Formats: sequence, structure tokens, C-alpha cells
Amino acid sequence: MRIDPAGWPFIGGAMVLAGILSATAGLPYGTAGLVLAAFFIFFFRDPERAITSKDRAVLSPADGRVMVAGVPTGEQTPPGTWQQITIFLSPMDVHVNRMPVGGRVTKVSYHPGRFLPAYKAEAGDLNEHTEVWVDHGDQTIVVRQIVGVLARRIVCRTTEGAIVKAGERFGVMKFGSRMDVFLPPDAAILAKVGDRVVAGVTLIAELGAVGRAGAR
Repeated sequence: MRIDPAGWPFIGGAMVLAGILSATAGLPYGTAGLVLAAFFIFFFRDPERAITSKDRAVLSPADGRVMVAGVPTGEQTPPGTWQQITIFLSPMDVHVNRMPVGGRVTKVSYHPGRFLPAYKAEAGDLNEHTEVWVDHGDQTIVVRQIVGVLARRIVCRTTEGAIVKAGERFGVMKFGSRMDVFLPPDAAILAKVGDRVVAGVTLIAELGAVGRAGAR
């Protein structure tokens, strides 16, 4: 299975620790280092996904459980009128993030902040996050990678001006986090609170007919 590149320093460090502990303290202690390395391999796993998406489909950008599906819950939403879908990622979920739609990235911005538990409503306003704006056929979709108590590092690999595809990998969040997706008000929300969703596979919404056809 593919491992996200962000995981190799953690895996390598755990393996080195296992070797040092085995040599200095004995095999049982070295085994603890191997268990830690196994956890990092599990956490940074990046399974292949069969991406099938119609033009107006919005795919889940993350694995996890839906916390919000409809009216935005925070005060610091992007300028404009939106609907919101929030996905909470536990440490057991795949943390590689994928684009919900295809199009052109118009803005990528980093916002410093706090490290509240990602499941708290105020975390979307106060926590450190990276925000990616995508123009999909004259409709804008905003994706926020939000850190939590354990996830204190966001990796965002897309840049302003990039042309992206639905389901394309664009980053990873480390050790438990949250993803907010902001959609136009005429989008049909298909996900429900409590649903389990899979990045690049689960259809969470369908955009309205406004905009150019064929943007992917």
C-alpha cells in the first residue's frame, strides 16, 4: 500500500528508535518502537480509490464522520453565502485529503490559530487551518483543512493557479483533524449528520446547474 510521503520521517524515526532500544535496553523495548512504526504506517496509509464523478458531483475530501450538513455553524465562514459540510477524522481514519471537485485553484491561504478538539463547533473558527478555493465551472467551493488537539501539522500540496481533478490528492493532516467544505447555497446536500464518508468516493452534494459544463 502507498504511504503518504509525510509519514516517512515518523516511520523512519520510530524504526531508528526501535534499533536503539533493542541494542541498549533489550528486545522487548525495541518491540515498542516497532509497534510505534506500525502505527505510523497505518496512519499514513494512502489506499488507491476508484474515482468516478459526474460534472456537478461533490466528492468527500476526507474519510470520517459527517458532523454538519447544511447551515454553517461558525462565525468565520468565507465571505458570501454558503452551505457547509463538516467531516471529523479520528486517528483511525485515512488522513490523506482529496479534492471534492475539479477546476482551478484560485486561492490557498494559511490561518494560524488554536488547537481545540476538532469536534467542537468553535474549532472551525479558532483553530489553525488551511483554506483552498476552487473555481468549478464558475462556481466556487472552499475546502478547509483544520487541525485538532492531536493534528498540529497540515500539509497542503496544491497552489494558486493549479488545475485539479475531482478525487485528486492534495494534502494530509496529521493525527486527528477536521475538514470543512463550503458550497453554494443552491447545492443539494446529500450527506447527513452521522454518515461515514470516504474521500474521493462518497458523493456528499450535487452542485446547481449554474456555470460552465465540463469543468472537472
